Amino acid sequence: MAYLKQLLKNCNFLCLQGELEKKVTEICYDSGKARKGSMFVCLKGQYRDGHDYISEAVCHGATVCVVQHNVVIDADVTVIRVRDTREALAILSAEFYGNPARHLRVIGITGTKGKTSTACMIYQMLRYAGCQAGMIGTMGIFFGEENTTYPNTTPESLVIQQMMRRMVDAGCGFCVMEVSSQGLKNHRVDGIVFDIGVFTNISPDHIGAGEHASFAEYLSCKSRIFARSRRSLINADDCCVVKAAKKSGRPYVTYGIQNCADYRAGQITYETYADCLGMRYTLSGACDGIVELGIPGIYNVYNSLAAIAVCRELNIPAEYQRLALRRIKIRGRMEEIRVSEDYRLLIDYAHNAVSFENLLETLRAYHPKRLVTLFGCGGNRSKLRRYQMGEVAGRLSDVTILTSDNPRYEDPEDIILDIETGLRKTTGSYIKITDRREAIAYALTNAKKGDLIVLAGKGHEQYQEIKGHFYPMDERKMIDEVICQYHY
Repeated sequence: MAYLKQLLKNCNFLCLQGELEKKVTEICYDSGKARKGSMFVCLKGQYRDGHDYISEAVCHGATVCVVQHNVVIDADVTVIRVRDTREALAILSAEFYGNPARHLRVIGITGTKGKTSTACMIYQMLRYAGCQAGMIGTMGIFFGEENTTYPNTTPESLVIQQMMRRMVDAGCGFCVMEVSSQGLKNHRVDGIVFDIGVFTNISPDHIGAGEHASFAEYLSCKSRIFARSRRSLINADDCCVVKAAKKSGRPYVTYGIQNCADYRAGQITYETYADCLGMRYTLSGACDGIVELGIPGIYNVYNSLAAIAVCRELNIPAEYQRLALRRIKIRGRMEEIRVSEDYRLLIDYAHNAVSFENLLETLRAYHPKRLVTLFGCGGNRSKLRRYQMGEVAGRLSDVTILTSDNPRYEDPEDIILDIETGLRKTTGSYIKITDRREAIAYALTNAKKGDLIVLAGKGHEQYQEIKGHFYPMDERKMIDEVICQYHY
């Protein structure tokens, strides 16, 4: 509970009606969650406008409404007008929850690729070092024994501030956060100063209706992280990121492989360890030594460099950094599932042509006797992606198993036919099995010694989206069911 006048102290506002001397019991932006004494903040989204739901919020007990255009409410309600309700929500939420970010060392990570893996690496390093830490991102919201799923990589500001408050109350001293371009564009991280802001890389993505109008706007939104960070860390091998960092006029530290950097990896090798596929490299620059990474891929070398740099800036001892990286496990990101001594099985989230090609090229570097790829494409999404992914699969896989992956409102067999259009441009061998569980069963029961099997697209997801419904579906459970059925 807080006083309205106190909550508004950092906002530029106009009181259209009502009193400022009243208590606010909670803040909400969902009219259905309004209660007696609530402040309802009207957010304008792509499909819905919160201003259209003011009456419902008031009926549920809201006594304060925050709007961004003039409205008249025939009730004893205080109406506050602001320039941008999303910006106001962030400021009001931070104040309501006592500005919890000021009591945490917050690490923000943005970039087209690598946010989740880098965040998980940093989080696990902190935990290995005995630090109480929280994490907010694609995987969900974690701290202590808490694990909350959330649909957006970067939640709305109200959720962030609420969770940060709970982290502080639970004794956390650190928070690692994935910061999406939409999160920066829509003011979700306003009111937070990052101790370290990481910019991993950038490539054209999230450009289109409801996202970003152009690559220039996308880059501009990503670059806002510099102004929100006390210190910045950038990928020295990404020229767009370097230019953006220089343009910001703020100091930064670099990591990379190809160009000179403060943290640089060299002598990189692909390693087949007994328990996992991994990488090994020599670290030089601000610190040096041999790093063994328990997850494959050059892009994960980059992610680990960023994680090492962050943790060194936070004074986390090197031995905990190295231990965490060797034992690193990231759900749905090159996640190895131990099934047989004869072949290896991985689950990965790659679901567009670029990440898919990176995935398969990485796995080919381990020289499997056969690379078997199982994947599908999401419904109500670009057909071009399907053609491209089909062509990549046919070119880089020895065997491809086409199946279903979030068909949404499309017929999954139509999606598979689109993928097949791209695959037919190659000489790759493939089979179509629409039911994903049956496809997994086929992959495992037909596995040969020396195979490397990858289930791509679902990653950490535990559902299948069909016609507006989210049905529970976890590939790990499917694998267990197949093993039990066929008596592995």
